[in-house]
Formats: sequence, structure tokens, C-alpha cells
Amino acid sequence: MAERIGFIGLGIMGQPMAENLAKGFSVLGYDTQEGRLQGLKRVSRASGIGELAAGCSVICLSLPSAAIVEEVVLGSVGFSSNLKPGSLVIDLSTSLPSVSRRLAAKLAERGIEFADAPVSGGEAGAKSASLAIMVGAAQATFERCLPYLSAIGGSVVRVGEVGAGGIAKLVNNMIVASAFTVIAEGFSLAAANGVEARALYDAIRGGWAGSKVLDVSAEAIAARDYAPGGTIDMLAKDLGYARTLATESRVPIPMTAVAHEVLVAGQAAGRGKESQPAIVELWRRLGGEQ
Repeated sequence: MAERIGFIGLGIMGQPMAENLAKGFSVLGYDTQEGRLQGLKRVSRASGIGELAAGCSVICLSLPSAAIVEEVVLGSVGFSSNLKPGSLVIDLSTSLPSVSRRLAAKLAERGIEFADAPVSGGEAGAKSASLAIMVGAAQATFERCLPYLSAIGGSVVRVGEVGAGGIAKLVNNMIVASAFTVIAEGFSLAAANGVEARALYDAIRGGWAGSKVLDVSAEAIAARDYAPGGTIDMLAKDLGYARTLATESRVPIPMTAVAHEVLVAGQAAGRGKESQPAIVELWRRLGGEQ
């Protein structure tokens, strides 16, 4: 019999991932925000995480923070006590590697497998099932995860043991955040000298500056349209995790620290719920532009 999948967290990323999984598997979904359950087409609705865990042998998580992941799995109202031995938990969230390792160890005591499998590619990648997925898991666990992860991703790579997927995702987001920051800075410099955003983009996208981050940023900056997708709040949280890991590892990450502070400035300016290119508005405000 095919394993039934429980999916917890049906936000911007979680809902399309769950719907794509449901094209090939039986999926039961849950979110604390009732409105997120309204648009489900293929995914069945669970009344709570206890019901979901009791009825599913595979649980996928797409949650906003490491603390929430740990609470949902192991907390006072967590689902781990409802899981049967032999179950599998796949955490698709961007989390702290230390939390992933702690969860894996606790679940292993009950014969439950765990993989950290954070994703990159944004809302568009989630909808098109073309996400890049970075997996930390034992080899046998990774192989068990593959059919499910392949249903939501275009690239699924085992990076190493539990925690390694999260490390890869934090490095990914260090690079992405640094790119968002310098693009905002560069486009602001160009604007101050009379170069229009779309003309600048057309001029540089075919060179080494070309990237997905540039493609997304240039259009958003030109249109001043910062509807999420990913948000400044989420990326700032991820860079905070990267800085925590770097401190624990005694590895200096000065470029990431600067990018993080720019994102925090964006939050302070009230733009945390907007997409990442909105940080360009910090420069526009400094220049007196409304």
C-alpha cells in the first residue's frame, strides 16, 4: 500500500508543494490558519496535527522558523507521540542544523526517520515543481524520500547527513541575499546618475551579472511592485541562522553580516512583508524620492 503523506504548513510555499505531491500521492494537509485550507484542490484537510500524524506514515513540514518546527514536532502539542515506528519526517523548512540534528536524534529513539530537505526556487518554483532541494539524511532515508521530493523538485541532491541540507540552504541564502543587496545598491547608483532600471537590466543581464536574482529584482525595481513570493522578513531570519552557525563554527562572514543589516533596515522601515527587492526603497528614501 502506498504511504499516505501528511503536510503541515500550507503557506506561500507549502500549499503548492502539497498540491503537487497530491498529484501522485494521497495527501492530508493542515495549517493553523483556516484560510489557507480553503483553496485546496487535491489535498484533503485534517482537523489537527494529531489526526494527521496518526493517519500518515510520512510527514512533510513547511514552517516559518526552527522554533516552530521543534514545537510542532516535539512540543507539548507536537505530533511525534502520534507517529508510529517506521514513520518518516521530512522538514522542508529553512531551519538551524542544530535543531535538525536534535529532532533526528529524538525521533530515532522511537524508530522514526528524519531528513532535513530545505528548498530554493521561491513561489514560482513551488508551483512548477522545479525547486532545488538540498537534503541532509542517511543514505537509506534519502532513497526513501526521493519519490516525494522528486514530485516537488527539479533538483534533489543529498548533501550529507542530517543538518547538511540546512547548511547548504543557509549558504544558498547567503549568496542570494548578498546579490539582492548589491543589486539594490547598484540600481540606486544608476538611477542617481540618470540610468533607467530597465535599460540597465537589458545592458547587464547578458554578462556575468546575469542571474535569477537579477531577473526578479530588475522587474520589481522598475515596476516598484514588491508583492511576495519570498519576503524580507524570511530572508532576514535565514541570515540570522547563518550568522548563528558561523559564530558556532568560528567562521567570519562579513558580506553576509552587511546583507543581514540591510534587510533588518528594510524591516525597520516597515517593508518586512514585501519581497526582497523592496530594499531598494531604502536608497530611494535616502535620496528624497517618495
